[in-house]
Amino acid sequence: MAGVPATLSASAAQIGGFLSKKPYAPPSWATHLSPMPPHTFSLGHFPTPIHMWNLPNLPERTEVWIKRDDLSGMQLSGNKVRKLEFLMADAVAQGADCIITVGGIQSNHCRATAVAAKYLNLDCYLILRTSKLLVDKDPGLVGNLLVERLVGAHIDLVSKEEYGKIGSVALADLLKKRLLEEGRKPYVIPVGGSNSLGTWGYIEAIKEIEQQIQRSADAQFDDIVVACGSGGTIAGLALGSRLSSLKAKVHAFSVCDDPEYFYDYVQGLIDGLQSGLDSHDIVSIENAKGLGYAMNTAEELKFVKDIAAATGIVLDPVYSGKAAYGLLKDMAGNPAKWKGRKILFVHTGGLLGLYDKADQLSPLAGSWRRMDLEHSIPRKDGTGKMF
Repeated sequence: MAGVPATLSASAAQIGGFLSKKPYAPPSWATHLSPMPPHTFSLGHFPTPIHMWNLPNLPERTEVWIKRDDLSGMQLSGNKVRKLEFLMADAVAQGADCIITVGGIQSNHCRATAVAAKYLNLDCYLILRTSKLLVDKDPGLVGNLLVERLVGAHIDLVSKEEYGKIGSVALADLLKKRLLEEGRKPYVIPVGGSNSLGTWGYIEAIKEIEQQIQRSADAQFDDIVVACGSGGTIAGLALGSRLSSLKAKVHAFSVCDDPEYFYDYVQGLIDGLQSGLDSHDIVSIENAKGLGYAMNTAEELKFVKDIAAATGIVLDPVYSGKAAYGLLKDMAGNPAKWKGRKILFVHTGGLLGLYDKADQLSPLAGSWRRMDLEHSIPRKDGTGKMF
């Protein structure tokens, strides 16, 4: 395997299987989909837990449970891991020696790709979108950037204006051409890992949820709720839910482009798997982008803080935070729609993105104080002297 230590798969297979290459066997209800991926790499810690989420102010008899895909790993965590298990296997099969991908300056996908590439001894090239004012400056070490730069990813910055004019596909192709001229063997992964091959990651997640439900007689979900940033996660969840025994209605809250864009994009992904289904029939997409991608109102950030303080679940402000905010807002405005429903919310990770919001979160964070040492502290011998 090009780029991968010869002993990796054999050794990994002997000790738990992590980082091993495995033949892929699809769920029985997905065997008609094509093309079928032949292999995966084991990159995540699965299955991720499902547990009750005690959110405040829910409609009558409504239950919200949470699927903790934020716990799929540490450096390599969140929903992107599931897609990368298939994409990285394809890269290695094609003899790649480096990976190219594209995203925002705090892209969780780019960070996950950089880590996965290094796990498999591949170089990683990231094209990151930032503001015109910052494109010629050192991007720093905040959040996802810290991990990317620690693992040695090569970072190329472009302005949002350049990104909008040229597009992610053309930018990746430009870098790919340069690397080919240098004798490299690059493999391009699209924004968010969202292509038809990456979609298998969340088809497989539905199989995982199905198995978890089978082991728990009282857990049957009416709805699945998730953030949508590039389309691959919702395509896999919606397609899998429809084809499997789950049959839960999938609700997506888009955090960047408009719903119609994602209906079209998801349609392309499921057409690429020859599903014969219509995206409008398998997923409901609502707009939750607010001020714009990776931008937050004070109310949204207060929501993230309040949910963490009330439930212990830390949501990221870019994806799951906006999705949960949109869900609870819809519940408040349309309680009858959600009354008595059993909902599974998929937490897609992104914790490192919170560090980029530290200044905005500072006024909302928990209190602190200097410990009061004015009164003497008894010594072990019972006297009142401190020293």
